[in-house]
Amino acid sequence: MDIAIQIFPVLLMGAKVTLQLTVISVGIGCVIGLFAGLGRLSKNRCLRVISTIYVDFIRGTPLMIQVLLIYFGLPQLINDTQAWLVSNYDMPKMFLYFRMEPWTAAITACSLNSGAYIAEIFRAGVQSIERGQMEAARSLGMTHAQAMRYVILPQAFKRVIPPLGNEFILMLKDTSVLVVIGFTELTRRAQLINAEIFQPFPIYLTAAFIYLAMVLTFSRLVDLLERRLKTE
Repeated sequence: MDIAIQIFPVLLMGAKVTLQLTVISVGIGCVIGLFAGLGRLSKNRCLRVISTIYVDFIRGTPLMIQVLLIYFGLPQLINDTQAWLVSNYDMPKMFLYFRMEPWTAAITACSLNSGAYIAEIFRAGVQSIERGQMEAARSLGMTHAQAMRYVILPQAFKRVIPPLGNEFILMLKDTSVLVVIGFTELTRRAQLINAEIFQPFPIYLTAAFIYLAMVLTFSRLVDLLERRLKTE
């Protein structure tokens, strides 16, 4: 109990980083997901194919692999490409040695991962709107883009808010995989403390309760929001 009290403030610092990362990643993921979701519904074959490949790849691979690809794989690809261009085309070096910062890699990986799932949320939300809504808007002289912007999307946004809340909760927990690149969020803080005093049970149990408190809080908020939207 004494250990839990002592380490609690340090773990709270890690929880703050976890929340910051989750908010930023899901926020960026909403922008990516909106365009990817609309891309999957587009009549343009090229947009449809690109969006589908992105969504299928991200949803079909583990987040940990995506983090490792971005943190370790992407710098290697950039450095190898630069070396090849320099040796074959005598081009000037743009980077002496490119490396990815943990914060940058964490936000990039989590945003891309969240965006793929949010894309499906938006796609389902748009498809849930009755087809007659689009036909009525077009009959009033609106273009397809105007109908989507002023008629379909406002209604769809209202319907996707609850699943977006669930995506936020899932991402909040999934950030724990970032320990593989040494990103100092809540789980990493617990690891570092355990490396110093080696008391794994109280340390990881305290971290688990902090995760639980955050998840339950946001779950209740999502439930309240969902009930309020149903009554409107």
